[in-house]
Amino acid sequence: MSGDTGPMKHRTTADSADSADSADFVNAADPADPADPANSADPTGSLLARLSLNQRTVKQWSLPDLADGCARAGVRGVGLWRAPVQEYGVAAAARLVRDAGLRVTSLCRGGFFTALDPAERAAALDDNRAAIEEAAVLGTDTLVLVSGGLPTGSRDLPGARERIADALGTLGPYAAERGVRLAIEPLHPMFAADRCVVSTLAQALDLAERFPVEQVGVVVDTYHLWWDDTVGAQIERAAEGAGGGARSRIAAFQLADWITPLPEGVLLGRGQLGDGSVDLRWFRERVEAAGYRGPIEVEIFNPALWAREGAEVLAEIVDRFRAHVG
Repeated sequence: MSGDTGPMKHRTTADSADSADSADFVNAADPADPADPANSADPTGSLLARLSLNQRTVKQWSLPDLADGCARAGVRGVGLWRAPVQEYGVAAAARLVRDAGLRVTSLCRGGFFTALDPAERAAALDDNRAAIEEAAVLGTDTLVLVSGGLPTGSRDLPGARERIADALGTLGPYAAERGVRLAIEPLHPMFAADRCVVSTLAQALDLAERFPVEQVGVVVDTYHLWWDDTVGAQIERAAEGAGGGARSRIAAFQLADWITPLPEGVLLGRGQLGDGSVDLRWFRERVEAAGYRGPIEVEIFNPALWAREGAEVLAEIVDRFRAHVG
């Protein structure tokens, strides 16, 4: 963690619950301002007020460029990544985003809990505690977890998932005390060996439901889940498993499209909204039916987008969001 973190502001669980599913993010519009997207005659206006841009979607932008570009475009939320935030300084990044009138909708990433060696697991817990503290300073209530792949030489998927559960049991209360919820992100099965043994929303919910809803939630990422014909039922389950609907188990909703052919290495193959196979509007309608009203974060890893001018990419995202999500 960068030394520029400033005093830690520990939010209470009640504070976190008050901002459950980021309702304040949706309702931040000034009802007296007809120029505000949320008050536009455009039926997608209220959705645009929820649009968040993940930092990696415009990797070519510095953090100040990101804050300025989003503010100019009327995009109110940003999803941040730890490495560039640490390089800039955590407290300085928090001030930058706040002064631009933006909100940090998520921090990525924590996780990597599956090591067999006790010392490696202890180091992972320490790193995740640092990530939780960083999230609290940035003012986000969501720490996205990439849970970790199989250790070298291992074929024990159930054992790896149990080690994830052990870590969540340790970190969940620590996070909740700071107003942060751990968000398990299931990744496409092609990443199970090296990045994440949690491959389906069902597996993510199996883990999350062992813990209080204010401690552990799940991420619905269209790129990773679009192929699963059970995902609709599992999104419904996310509402049912939240305890009377008081708060959805869905902690974050992320968008990217699936395009082919996949590039070598596959990690950087996410597509611009509307360019691929994913029914993005279907996903949006399902997560809303499950009680999620929080930010809708566009997270695309794609070198072709990174080679373009950032403002142009963001303008295109806004247009595609209107056309394919609203």
